[in-house]
Amino acid sequence: MCFVKRKQKKLIALITFLIILIYTGVILFWHLYTPNDNIAMQNPGADNRPEGKSRNTDDVIIGEFFMRYAETSSSLKGAWNCFRGCDYKNRVRTDATYNFSSNFSVQWKVETGEGYAAPIIYNGLVYLLDYDENLKSDALRCFSLESGVELWRRWYRAPMKRNHGFSRTAPAVTEKYVITIGPTGYVMCCNPITGNLLWTLDMAKQFDTEVPHWYSGQCPRIEDNQLILAPAGKETLMVGIDCETGEIAWQTPNSIAFKMSHSSVMPMTLQGKRTYVYAGIGGVCGVSAETADKGKLLWSVDTWNPSVVAPSPLQISSGEIVLTAGYGAGGALLQVKQNDGKWLATIADRYKPNEGLSSEQQTPILYEQMVITIPPKDGGEIRGKLVAYSPANLRTPIWKSAADERFGLGPYFVIDNHLFALKEDGELYIYLLQQRGMKLVKKQRIMNGQDAWAPMTFANGYLLVRDNYWVYCMKEIIIKSGDAMMSCVAHKK
Repeated sequence: MCFVKRKQKKLIALITFLIILIYTGVILFWHLYTPNDNIAMQNPGADNRPEGKSRNTDDVIIGEFFMRYAETSSSLKGAWNCFRGCDYKNRVRTDATYNFSSNFSVQWKVETGEGYAAPIIYNGLVYLLDYDENLKSDALRCFSLESGVELWRRWYRAPMKRNHGFSRTAPAVTEKYVITIGPTGYVMCCNPITGNLLWTLDMAKQFDTEVPHWYSGQCPRIEDNQLILAPAGKETLMVGIDCETGEIAWQTPNSIAFKMSHSSVMPMTLQGKRTYVYAGIGGVCGVSAETADKGKLLWSVDTWNPSVVAPSPLQISSGEIVLTAGYGAGGALLQVKQNDGKWLATIADRYKPNEGLSSEQQTPILYEQMVITIPPKDGGEIRGKLVAYSPANLRTPIWKSAADERFGLGPYFVIDNHLFALKEDGELYIYLLQQRGMKLVKKQRIMNGQDAWAPMTFANGYLLVRDNYWVYCMKEIIIKSGDAMMSCVAHKK
């Protein structure tokens, strides 16, 4: 037995030695062998490859990437085509009947990146400017309104740090264009059906725009095939851009040195004059929107100058505008007058948040001689409630919601004579609006959400709401009556 064991040990040792020898030989051969000793260095370009372009890791090529996921067609023609709807008033008119007897069904929901940008509806399609944190990219996403299936996506790498979320702006869409403004001021125009990229604009590079803290909140406007922007850069206050070519059609010099706020440009007719009104950092201004002198600065006022402005200006009469802002700014009444072509804008009244009509984030609504708002945290006893004021008296409320009906920074809008309001935790309240008050007719928890601040949108009986991570599509809000189901009423000049 001992002899056999010694023989086995010798055999194992021999095999081990041979394996080591083979591996050593392979390693030496790999280091010493030269496959081709005629290799010669070549000068750059000798391989006739096309000249490349250097690119830094943080360079942004707007609209660079595209992916189509599915095809669809829709017979729906309703629209909520931009921030506050196509009449800019955040109201919907229909000739339909309501069904509040049962809960609204969730037709579909889709996960998003962190943000507060509102989805927009146009002819059976939904458009959302999103941010993909993994890809560090702004992304324009297109969905089917009826199914929630994502149809296509166009995106571009735009690295940024989270600052209370990312995306905040709603797209603007027409038959030929869908236009977005990204959190850091990148403008992108695409074909709304195919997603093809038409043109792009970097506001910081072209206009020396200083993007505000918490990123851009300005939503694009399209009028007469022109994109209306307020870059509020060193030289340019406001600009009109041809949607077909991306070329500047007109621009307003920034002689008043305003900077960009989170507010959006609001078209108004003041004293018979079509006007673009903008509340920037530095004050409020009016720019002509009429063909004869489009882009001319008509008036400005710097005595209303909050450090942060999110709500947009609200017109309440032919010559009066309500202004609101958060962080203690409260509210103000701006009066605009015109005499022999000379314009004068003055602040007729201003007050603290607990002294009159105020709002921190959402733009108030004018409905049937009532201005509806949600006062901010420093609004005293009415903070967070739905509150209505008469345009003739912005200091004394007409009515307010109950003590336990507080909505924080949540959105609200009007369908016919019903006020829809979403608590920032995702619970929906519906009120019947009356002459001197309102009546709660329904409430339903849509989601267990967080920071449900995005404006709601509605068309064809579909209601879209979102918190900072999800978009929900609700159906059966109203019952179709005839050929109703229109959304906002088209603007008429």
